[in-house]
Amino acid sequence: MIDSLTGFAVVAVAIAVGYLIARIDLLGPHAPHVLGRLIFFVLSPFLLFSVLAHADAKLLFSALLPVSAIAAVAVIAIYALVARFAWHRPMAETVIGALSAGQVNSNNIGLPLSLYLLGSAAYPAPVILMQLLIFTPISLAILDAVSSARVSLRRTLLRTATNPLIIGSLLGTIVSITGLAVPPIVMEPAQLIADAAVPVLLISYGMSLHGQRVLGARGHRRDVLLASGLKLLVMPALAWAAATFVFGLAAHEVLIVTVLAALPTAQNVFNYSQRYGVGEAISRDTVFLTTLGCLPVLVLVMALLG
Repeated sequence: MIDSLTGFAVVAVAIAVGYLIARIDLLGPHAPHVLGRLIFFVLSPFLLFSVLAHADAKLLFSALLPVSAIAAVAVIAIYALVARFAWHRPMAETVIGALSAGQVNSNNIGLPLSLYLLGSAAYPAPVILMQLLIFTPISLAILDAVSSARVSLRRTLLRTATNPLIIGSLLGTIVSITGLAVPPIVMEPAQLIADAAVPVLLISYGMSLHGQRVLGARGHRRDVLLASGLKLLVMPALAWAAATFVFGLAAHEVLIVTVLAALPTAQNVFNYSQRYGVGEAISRDTVFLTTLGCLPVLVLVMALLG
């Protein structure tokens, strides 16, 4: 179990470096905006292509996928219903909050923790596929539509189809499914750029924490608490129940989907909120709270199911 802390230590150091950079104002006031665009348009697409291209096609479409989908869709729906109809939040803000509740950090935390806790870094691949080929296109299409002065179906479909995150994910999935051998002259430069995505994303997130207080944004504390509670408690419980009673998975598979569901909120959600200028306090605080809070949850899950 001590080895599993390595994944958290890697993330914590990178975030701390970002916080220090912002504190001493090393990169200037425009750095968060520039880094956010760099991550969204360049680094993340290469990372997603690399991860999915190397994933086992059989694992991508295994029984882990529907179980993870059920848990994620359920908590996203719960949050959206409460935020939209009980609290009357704007659509874009509701989307960011719902993603904060249901989209897990399957890359920079999920991959190392899957290796240390479960014995293989391949298990998050179905979750990555689901989030990037289903949740991301739908979410970004909604955000594009509500953030644009002129809303049209053609424009929304075009912007969704040309989104770099979706393009990178589709290309990586095609490589995995077809078994296409990408020549090293193409794959190695892509991998080089992909390797920069996680540290830059974490540094950017750390910079965003400077000058901010967790739960300090008035009027949004209950949004953060709801998203964090759904992410840390409800989503793992739903994944365990679906895997055990609906799909009848083996004990090790139940452990896998429960651990994946207990992962913290993805930093990508914060990147989306930066990109569209909405819900930044919700995504930032939820990422922070769930990243801290998932450790005792994962310890409990491993003690009960491991």
